[in-house]
Amino acid sequence: MIMKSKQARPLRIALVGTRGVPARYGGFETCVEEVGSRLVERGHEVVVYCRRRGSDRSAELDSYKGMSLVHFGALKKRSLETLSHTALSVQHLVRHRTDAAVVFNAANAPFLPALRAARIPVATHVDGLEWKRDKWGGAGRRYYLMAERLAVKWSDALIADAVGIQDYYLDKFAMPTDLITYGAPILDTVGDHRLAELGLTSGGYHLVVARFEPENHVDMIVEGYSASAAELPLIVVGSAPYADAYTQRVHELADGRVRFLGGVWDQQLLDQLYANAFTYLHGHSVGGTNPSLLRALGASAATTAFDVNFNREVLGGAGRFFSDVAGVRAQIEASELDIASTVELGTQARIQATKYDWDDVTDRYEDLCLRLAGRDRALAGPRTDAVAAAPLDAWLAEIGIAGSAEPVRVRTGSEPSLRSA
Repeated sequence: MIMKSKQARPLRIALVGTRGVPARYGGFETCVEEVGSRLVERGHEVVVYCRRRGSDRSAELDSYKGMSLVHFGALKKRSLETLSHTALSVQHLVRHRTDAAVVFNAANAPFLPALRAARIPVATHVDGLEWKRDKWGGAGRRYYLMAERLAVKWSDALIADAVGIQDYYLDKFAMPTDLITYGAPILDTVGDHRLAELGLTSGGYHLVVARFEPENHVDMIVEGYSASAAELPLIVVGSAPYADAYTQRVHELADGRVRFLGGVWDQQLLDQLYANAFTYLHGHSVGGTNPSLLRALGASAATTAFDVNFNREVLGGAGRFFSDVAGVRAQIEASELDIASTVELGTQARIQATKYDWDDVTDRYEDLCLRLAGRDRALAGPRTDAVAAAPLDAWLAEIGIAGSAEPVRVRTGSEPSLRSA
């Protein structure tokens, strides 16, 4: 664990590029909530840029767990949703400067020069190898490959959440990264009373939780399960708003023992599904340290994962692995035939989860932000907030978003209220 200086000065830190908090979606959002709230507890001021979830702005929070929230909308188009929201966020940030910023997702790298022009030191969390995802066509893949290079060129620091990602950036770009994983939530006392709503019992089902995307291999898992002699049902949690054809394929591969629940946003119910599964099947293959896998470990779920270096890194010896449909079938049947070994895997998973601690993760983010803030004076050129925002203004106008005219609410410890300029 990194030791923190008792003389560390409080910082104002911006977290940019995610859907924001409260966390309801994925790993980035969970990281922002867990780390951001802990940084606040340590005396820092944290500003989180959040994506609007609907048209009712009266329901938007000014703050959450001590973090100040800034809300912007986004274009509802897969190729522009993240970029349009980040553009609005960066446009606001360069006018309301912080001591350091963490930008999540290398796809947002084109906006890094604006932060540097405003003399905001920035670290980019590069995420996984997005260009390998099948949902991106040739143009999308070329964009992500370009964005990786821009992140390397324009970031003051890079964050990798797995050794495999760290090795990739070192091998391809000769660029060192800060290795900062996610934390594993420990689910010891979640109970099982919500399972009755779904007609399930503790230990009475196999579980998959994943977005329906080819690189998550939900189709492989469903096909392998359907070919097996498993007696317990397979419960599938997840959906894909932009992948109708793939979703249809997954459903066509299922037999009557497979139940699709769609997206489950009730965290208590989702935690109980993890904690009471007989096994958890994890097909993710192109990300780094995956939060769903960590949640399964913290829930003591016996886990069978797609055989890729990221998953082996997280599971260690606490897992089974598959690489094809036949492997899924074999591992599911083996888990039901040897119940004692499956239960022991769950015990080992819980032990493995203790290696992924959110307090330790926060130590690393805090240390990184302190280093970034110390580099502020070394950044070239004067602070130029208006100049930094100008290209974003023009781009947002071009795609039909009136960025600077859109009101947002943010409350901070030093300012009673801010609105976008």
